[in-house]
Amino acid sequence: MKKLLIISAFIALLGSSAIKAQVTLNFESGNIGIEQGNCWGFKNVTFTNLEFRISGFWSGRSNQLTTYLITDRYIKSPWLTPGSGNLTLKTRLENDGGSSATMRAIVFSYISYDPASPSPTKEGSTTSYYTYNFPTPFNIWVQDLSVPIPEAIANSQYPYKILISFIGTGGSTRAFADDIVIPGTYFSDPANNCTPLPIIIDADGDGVADEEDEYDSDPNRAYNSYFPSVNQSGTLAFEDLWPAKGDFDFNDVVVNYRLQTVTNADNNAVEVFARFILRASGASRHNGFGFQLDGIAPDKIISVSGNYINPAPGENHHTYNMAANGLESGQTFATCIVFGCYFDVMGAGAFNTSHLESFTPYDTMNVHLVFINNGSPAPGGTVSNTQLTSGVFNFFIVGTSLTGEIFGNVQPTYQNREKEIHLANRMPTSLANSSYFGTKDDDSQPANGKYYKTENNLPWGINILEGFDYPIEKAPINEAYLHFTEWAASGGTSYQNWFSDIPGNRNPALIY
Repeated sequence: MKKLLIISAFIALLGSSAIKAQVTLNFESGNIGIEQGNCWGFKNVTFTNLEFRISGFWSGRSNQLTTYLITDRYIKSPWLTPGSGNLTLKTRLENDGGSSATMRAIVFSYISYDPASPSPTKEGSTTSYYTYNFPTPFNIWVQDLSVPIPEAIANSQYPYKILISFIGTGGSTRAFADDIVIPGTYFSDPANNCTPLPIIIDADGDGVADEEDEYDSDPNRAYNSYFPSVNQSGTLAFEDLWPAKGDFDFNDVVVNYRLQTVTNADNNAVEVFARFILRASGASRHNGFGFQLDGIAPDKIISVSGNYINPAPGENHHTYNMAANGLESGQTFATCIVFGCYFDVMGAGAFNTSHLESFTPYDTMNVHLVFINNGSPAPGGTVSNTQLTSGVFNFFIVGTSLTGEIFGNVQPTYQNREKEIHLANRMPTSLANSSYFGTKDDDSQPANGKYYKTENNLPWGINILEGFDYPIEKAPINEAYLHFTEWAASGGTSYQNWFSDIPGNRNPALIY
C-alpha cells in the first residue's frame, strides 16, 4: 500500500515546482483510467488528441455546453491540502457555437471533506467561488486562466477538492482544458477508494499533531511526562544520623514528590515542575533537602524558582551559596536546594511522627526548573528527554554537625553543608565531604560504586514509588517493616514488596 501511495503521489505531482507543492493534470497519459486511478474525477469530459487540443498530444474535452449545472460536465481534482496562490489552466472553445449560443463559462468550486458523508469518497458541501465567462463574440483562441485559491481554504490543513465545471446555453460547442496546475499537496489515498490520507492537524505548527500535542496552541511545548505517574506521588524518607545508624526510624525527613517534565517537538526539556509535599520530620536537626541532576551541567538551566533557602528570622545556620539562575554555586552538576532547612518551612520541632501529638497539616512546595524560555535554550544548550530521565534526579538531605552526645541525646549546633545523605548507591555532589565515608556504620566504597550503605547494605534513604507509611518516632524501620533488612541485604532482589500492607509485612503499632 505504501508503495502505491508514493507512486500515485509522484504521478500527481509531475511538473510541480521544486519550491511550492502543486497538483497537476496535463492529460498526456492519454488514458482517463490512469488519471482516475490517481483520483481525478471526470463527468462528460473525455481525453482527446483532435486538432483542437491545446498543448502536447492530449487535452480534455467536454460534452456540448447545454446546461447551467456545475455537476454535469466537470473535472474534479483529487483530495489536496490547498496552498496559496493561483490555480492556472489553459482553455479554449471548439467553435463559436453559432448565433444561438448565449453563454459559455467555467465555474470553479471547492468541495469540503466530510467524514460522515454517505459519499464513498467522503465529499461534503460544494462552494462555488469564481466564474470565468468566455468573452463574446465567442472564438476559438486559447485563454490562459489564473484563478486565486480562496482565502477560506488557502494553506488549510484540511483536505479539499477543486471542481472545474463547464457550463453554457444555446448553440452547440465544447470546451477544451489543459495544463491544470493547482497549488497544494496531494492528499488522496488511491488504495482506499480515493478517500483522504489520515488528517494530521497541527494548529501551532510545531510538527506534532494536535491529537498528540498536549500544548496544541503553543509551538514551544508539546508533551508532558510524569514520574511516578500523573496521579501518583513517590515518597522519600531519610535517616539523618549518618554515618551512624541512629534510631533508624526513617522519619527525619519524609517528603512526597511528583515530577512533571514538559518537552517540545524535538523532545528537548522545556521545564520541570517538581511538587514536594512535606509530610513529617522526627528530627531535632536543621536538615536541608535538594536534588542533583546527575550529568546535567548547571548552565543547561535558565532558572529555578519556588524553592526556599532563606532562614527563618533569628536563624543563621545556612551555608548555601546560590548562583544567579537559582542553582547552588560550585557544583559540577546542576543542584537544586528545595529548602535550606525543614524548620524554616514547617516551624521548629518534630511533627507527624507520634500518635500522641496533634497532626500538622502538610505543606506543598512547587519548584520550577526552566531549560528553554520562549524557544530559547539555556546558555549551555538543550537537554533531551533521554538525558533527563527520572534516574537523573539524585535526592539527598543536608545534615548538621554535633557538639557531642549527652546520655545518648545528640545536640545539633549548626548545619554542615559538607554532610550529605543520599539514597543508596547515589553519588554525592561536588560539595560533599568524602571523609565521612567508611566511618561509624557507613561502608561506602566509592571505587566500587557503593555509597550510603552499611556493611550489610542497609541504606539511610529510601524512595518508594507507590508511597510509604513511615515508622513512628524511635521505631526502627526493620521492626516496623519485618522484611526490610532482608530486602536491603539482598540488594533489593528479595521481598520487593516489603513496604506493602499485606499480612506478615508490617507491625501496624509502629507505623504512623
